[in-house]
Amino acid sequence: MLKLTRFSFLCLVLLLSCNSKQDSSKDYLVFKYNEHKNIGSLDPAFSKDLADIWGTHQLFNGLVQMDDQLNVQPCIAKNWIITDSATTYTFNLRKDVFFHKHEIFGTSTSLSNQDSTRTVKASDFQYSFNRLNDKSIASPGSWVLKKVKSFSAVNDSTFQIKLKQPFPAFLGLLTMKYCSVVPKEIVEHYGSDFRSHPIGTGPFKFKRWEENIKLVFRRNNNYFETDTNGKQLPYLKAVAITFLPDKQSEFLQFAQGNIDFVSGLDASYKDEILTTDGKLRPLYADDVNMIRGPYLNTEYLALFMETEVEELQALKLRKAINLGFDRVKMMVYLRNGIGTPASGGFIPKGLPGFDDSIGFTYQPKKAKQLVTEFKSETGIQNPEITLTTTSNYLSFCEFIQREIEKIGVNVNVDVIPASSLKDAKANGQLDFFRASWIADYPDAENYLSLYYSKNFAPNGPNYTHFKSDAFDTMYETAYLETDITKREHLYTKMDSLIMASAPIVPMFYDEVVRFTRKEVSGLGINATNLLELKSVKKSN
Repeated sequence: MLKLTRFSFLCLVLLLSCNSKQDSSKDYLVFKYNEHKNIGSLDPAFSKDLADIWGTHQLFNGLVQMDDQLNVQPCIAKNWIITDSATTYTFNLRKDVFFHKHEIFGTSTSLSNQDSTRTVKASDFQYSFNRLNDKSIASPGSWVLKKVKSFSAVNDSTFQIKLKQPFPAFLGLLTMKYCSVVPKEIVEHYGSDFRSHPIGTGPFKFKRWEENIKLVFRRNNNYFETDTNGKQLPYLKAVAITFLPDKQSEFLQFAQGNIDFVSGLDASYKDEILTTDGKLRPLYADDVNMIRGPYLNTEYLALFMETEVEELQALKLRKAINLGFDRVKMMVYLRNGIGTPASGGFIPKGLPGFDDSIGFTYQPKKAKQLVTEFKSETGIQNPEITLTTTSNYLSFCEFIQREIEKIGVNVNVDVIPASSLKDAKANGQLDFFRASWIADYPDAENYLSLYYSKNFAPNGPNYTHFKSDAFDTMYETAYLETDITKREHLYTKMDSLIMASAPIVPMFYDEVVRFTRKEVSGLGINATNLLELKSVKKSN
């Protein structure tokens, strides 16, 4: 890739920005963004990656949805009742929700031979959920229903789900795109090609997809949701997605005005648009807005608790590593202040149960003392450990390497491909490695499940093989606790217990950061980094 000097980069941005303003009035009702990771499928049953989730979210709805404050709100289900000691959920469906028009539904004379549609019924949810469980489909979302005992359409407008045991986070789980409703006749008509011929109920409908080039959605004029003034959503006429493969090209398109927003902070442009303390540079102030907020993503280093490396077996050395590097300094130099230094536990900032006082802060003197005690107790005068990472996080690991060596511990940094790291950590082949956990659903239970002893990898997400009878007891108790305040207290106690044993080294809690053109309004921000476009407006 051509590397630009800062001066030439800024000149190019200014030139492109000037040229873009000539054509800005032509498509102001089209929201444009780039997806550098590409999109693999528009079938919600396969919406595993964020790129796919962003796409399918515009096309599909489920029983419930999450607002920007992570509260579960009605969607196709207008309300619900929870009974039988929180094991039975009965959803009452709206009767004004229609699938996108398609000829397979049959032609209605009232539509003058236009493609027809039909209303969503409870049997459609029964089909959609059965599809998730269908092993021949092999949906990566099948795990969502593991806690479900049964589900059924009571009648056309009533759908009921029964759980094997109470699960307080279940409604949050149902907001995932896996749980979207799909029409049986369309799915069976297209088969596996439903991925590129999606028919849903969402605010936008599928129009055209030139894979690796461009994807277009058009406004769904039959959409059932309205704004607070009763005006039908969405406001936009269309959504257009391009697939430039690198973030620098994406940013140049944004600066030119060819796309409307950029998500995330990439090394290729972070110093061009942001100051070291995370402020928007004056050059962009007239054309760009920046919005940022907590992201349910914890970036951390993990230690395999069944390791044979004596240094990592020692609690004192694990604590010394946690105390031995300056997280605040790391965030300033490597992230331009985007993100929160992890002084709490594993639960990220933004989730109930988070407590920023239970973790570790930078205390180099105490860290050195712990290393000295370790050397005296073990006779190991030159403690040495190996930290495994991928190239994307090398700068963070090298920063920690330099800091930890100052307290008397030698650190080797081993860089391997992401796929290799994923397999090795799942099979207990790495003693010390970089990792992250992004919430599958917005409840702290999702994070604490990584330390439940029955979830040992490779059959579960407990990659550290952390085991504590006290933790397991509290984890199982939290499942049955229906009082929100008491459950949150349990979450904090569990997180505190984890940090007392130090099987991990939290680095930072991520932030969602979005840059939008000034013409864009109504694009909110949420801790799951979901792209919500139904309330977005663009001015001419």
